[in-house]
Amino acid sequence: MIHTTGLAFQYHYRIRLHDTDAAGRLFFAHLFRHAQDALEAFMEHIGYPIDAMLRDGEILLPLTHAEADYRRPMRHGDRVRVEVQVEDLRRRSFAIGYRFLSEAGEEMATARTIHVLVTDEVHVGESLPEALRAGLMSHVIARTQPME
Repeated sequence: MIHTTGLAFQYHYRIRLHDTDAAGRLFFAHLFRHAQDALEAFMEHIGYPIDAMLRDGEILLPLTHAEADYRRPMRHGDRVRVEVQVEDLRRRSFAIGYRFLSEAGEEMATARTIHVLVTDEVHVGESLPEALRAGLMSHVIARTQPME
């Protein structure tokens, strides 16, 4: 289930058995898989579905940095809401913040990914496309940085 509330885009999922480690808790690396799923839903929501970008090959937005903080255990069967917001928006890059919340609204984890525009050599000086910038701007939570 996917919907938006205010500036935060929301993505929902349930912790499956294959997400957990031997202790029945979310295996740490799987948090990034769920962040990627939330990112793909977010990008589709703003009109830039990743599958279409990959097929077209005109622009790519590879991940160049990822970090996470774990605050509460996530267990098999837990329902999780991911709030996705743009934390930083620059000329050729943007940072996405993810808040992983329990059904009761407790923060279970946070993550952050940074993505940079890559185009072919002919377009090296390009900026993010205006339609993409507008979609990202509608979900900015922090002050944006000056244009690079």
